[in-house]
Amino acid sequence: MRAGAGFDADPPGDWQGKVRGNYDQHKLPANAIHTARPRTPTGVRQMKRQTSRRNFLAEMAAGAVVLPPALSLSGRSPESGPPPLPSGPSAPRDESWWELIRSQFSFTDERVPMNAANLCPSPRSVAARVEELTRDIDRDCSFNNRAKFRTLTEESRAAVAGQLGVSPDEIAIVRNTSESNNTINNGVPLSPGDEVVLWDQNHPTNNVAWDVRAARFGITVKRVSVPRHPASARELIDPFVAALTDRTRVLSLTHVSNVSGIRLPVRELVEAARPRGIHVHLDGAQSWGALDVNLRELGCDSYSASAHKWYMGPKEAGLLYVRESRIPEIWPNIVAPGWGNDADPDVEGARKFESLGQRDDACLAAVGTTADFHDAIGGPATEARVSELATMLKQGLAELGMTLVTPMDPALSGGVCIIEVPGDRGTALRRLYEEHGIAGAGTGGLRLCPHVYNTREHIDRAVAGVKALRDVILG
Repeated sequence: MRAGAGFDADPPGDWQGKVRGNYDQHKLPANAIHTARPRTPTGVRQMKRQTSRRNFLAEMAAGAVVLPPALSLSGRSPESGPPPLPSGPSAPRDESWWELIRSQFSFTDERVPMNAANLCPSPRSVAARVEELTRDIDRDCSFNNRAKFRTLTEESRAAVAGQLGVSPDEIAIVRNTSESNNTINNGVPLSPGDEVVLWDQNHPTNNVAWDVRAARFGITVKRVSVPRHPASARELIDPFVAALTDRTRVLSLTHVSNVSGIRLPVRELVEAARPRGIHVHLDGAQSWGALDVNLRELGCDSYSASAHKWYMGPKEAGLLYVRESRIPEIWPNIVAPGWGNDADPDVEGARKFESLGQRDDACLAAVGTTADFHDAIGGPATEARVSELATMLKQGLAELGMTLVTPMDPALSGGVCIIEVPGDRGTALRRLYEEHGIAGAGTGGLRLCPHVYNTREHIDRAVAGVKALRDVILG
């Protein structure tokens, strides 16, 4: 990896791996809540938003949740379904509440997903919605029948925009974070000699992709390193501020690193860059669906993320947010039918970035179903639960004598938890899965990423598994 103007060419040491060679594809598991939807007089199923926790719990208690009969819950028969909990906003947030959330996912406790940074299971409702709408298309793929998907996609867009605190016209529903990152990389107007400042822990699509543009168009790429074990937000802010110059046009960051678990103080970095007219792009693959993200408050100019990770949505769906004032100046990567007949797009706002040809309409509609699931839990509750489980995990691993790559402080981290593995990483991962039923990853060390579908018992089992494999891990 080339370096710019005095910055490290590679991330320091094996603790985060070689970012180019040791990246994973940002993916998570998937499962959700599916409510029976009434038919209109024309027989077309319409998506009805159920956005309150009161409605969700009431439906659960009343048995309105429809679970596909082929899916079974761990320890229960497929027909028994999840147990009801008290409904209403005063429902206790104890482990019984989170057990209800866990029951909405079809994975068994024999194989527990704990790699949300890569791929999440979807709730049953999301999987069922994708299946339902795919069958609908296969039964009748006419333009007449598929016309409803325009409305369903717009409902998905509005739901996601509302959760992120922005306008629907600022949201493009694309295919994944990689596509969003490359849209910004290729679309932001830059001239030879212009400078792009990156975090050296960025994913390759927000890292090596800039090298490719530099090779083609003569821009300069500068990489910034941060302390291996930051003790404060200031230690994460100062290196970036020091790297900005009069030639800097883009500051391209990652909200939470997938190779270290470090969480950048984005708002403070935006405040340093904005007065200089610098475009701030944020890769949110490890924050959308894990943190309570408000893009207006963060202040970034663009933001990318994938639905299949922490958002627990359908596969091959993602988002690109672009601030309204920045949309006209950014060029799209792809132009396809639906754009219009000249260089000026007919579509409104950020929709010009989703002109991608034929899409999976069922997938786009199910993004809205996923939004319902998140609304039922609530963004602050999701972030608090992820932080609780991640802290429990990190404390347990530290007590075993493991060296944490990820900061213990929740203000400096998210749900990504990584320990150093001086021993046999591959064997440790394989045996953790085969002997203890915990699915992790080898990115940056040994990476475990708990989410709302995980329980405290899952965390205890992961810690016990690492303890049993101590000699393999430490070498």
